[in-house]
Amino acid sequence: MGCAAVGPGREDGAVAGENVPLMASSVVLMLVGAGRFLQRRVDDELAALGLTLRHLGALGHLSHRPDLSYSDLARRARITTQSMHATVRSLEERGAVQRVLAGHGHAARLEITDDGRRLLRAVGEVAARLDRELLAGLDDDQRDVLAGVLRDLVVPSALGRVRPGPV
Repeated sequence: MGCAAVGPGREDGAVAGENVPLMASSVVLMLVGAGRFLQRRVDDELAALGLTLRHLGALGHLSHRPDLSYSDLARRARITTQSMHATVRSLEERGAVQRVLAGHGHAARLEITDDGRRLLRAVGEVAARLDRELLAGLDDDQRDVLAGVLRDLVVPSALGRVRPGPV
């Protein structure tokens, strides 16, 4: 599967804006546009479950690492510790997270409850449905390629790694 170059330096010599809308000539801008559209869809679906992306992030992190502190969670979400306290308090109030006291002199541990696990499963079902809708026009090979390319782009960025650019 070949991919034509886009934007400045394209194989056909066209420059963004010459017979090609800028949005369609830049992968970055297409990803931003797609991301905004998809975020609205995800936000709406999460709201129906009484969640936000911030709630989902905290639940997801805690489901894998219950030893994370409020500060750790806040850093991962790129928000203040105070905001994370409010997020976790909201999850506690709905019964999705509970604080377990570890004993004198030890920080409380945040654990996902059965309700929290049910919420994560429900979000997984929503994500699978949205994936099916988004990718309906692609065959299996195209879906695999897209998923692989996005993983290659997103995972290093999420881990704070930047791919080296051309020299």
